[in-house]
Order: sequence, then C-alpha cells, then structure tokens
Amino acid sequence: MLRNLEHRTRPVASSRQFAWRLAWACIVWVVLTVFGLALGMAGYMLTEGMAPIDAFVNAAMILSGMGPVGELKTSGGKLFAGSYAIISGLLIVIATGFILAPVLHRVMHILHVDDSKNNDN
Repeated sequence: MLRNLEHRTRPVASSRQFAWRLAWACIVWVVLTVFGLALGMAGYMLTEGMAPIDAFVNAAMILSGMGPVGELKTSGGKLFAGSYAIISGLLIVIATGFILAPVLHRVMHILHVDDSKNNDN
C-alpha cells in the first residue's frame, strides 16, 4: 500500500488518489477488526463454552479496550482472555496505523513540497 506514495520531490497526490488510499486503508482496518473479532469469538466459545452472542460481546469489549463482560470460569478461558487482550491491543494499534499512514503522509508531504511544483492545490 505505501510503496505507491509519491516522493517528496513530486507534487502532492490528487484528492481522488488520496481518497482511494484512504478507502483502501479503511478496508484493511475493517478486515483486521473483523478478523480480531472472529478470533475472539472462537476463543471464547472454545475455552469458556459461551454462546455466540456472549462470545461476541466479550470479544468486542476486549477488542475495543473496555474489558470482558462475563465472568470467566476456566483457567483456559482466563489464559485466552489475557492473551487475546494483548493481541487485541496490538491489532488496534496496527489497524489505526493503516488509517493514519495516508493522512500523515499527505500532511507531511504538503508541508515539504515546494509550492511552485504543486499543481493539485
């Protein structure tokens, strides 16, 4: 995704190209979030024997950083929840990086491009 970014000596990308980059970043963010949610749901269903709806709410709450809703009863469930919380934190940081990368690149590029070379603004 980032290999197609323009060099600082080139003009700033068009608004259309930036919108496509941002849309692609949002798609990656959604895919990572859905993957993380599915992983959490599967883990809660397997380790705690939770119903899918209970597994969903617990996984969603941990993925969002709020913490588990239901009481965990098994050692396996507690180990899974702790591991999942650590992985979820990293997953959210990575996913957020995908969203921020094109935005920060554009801001930094605008700040460093020579105005006489910029044809897009």
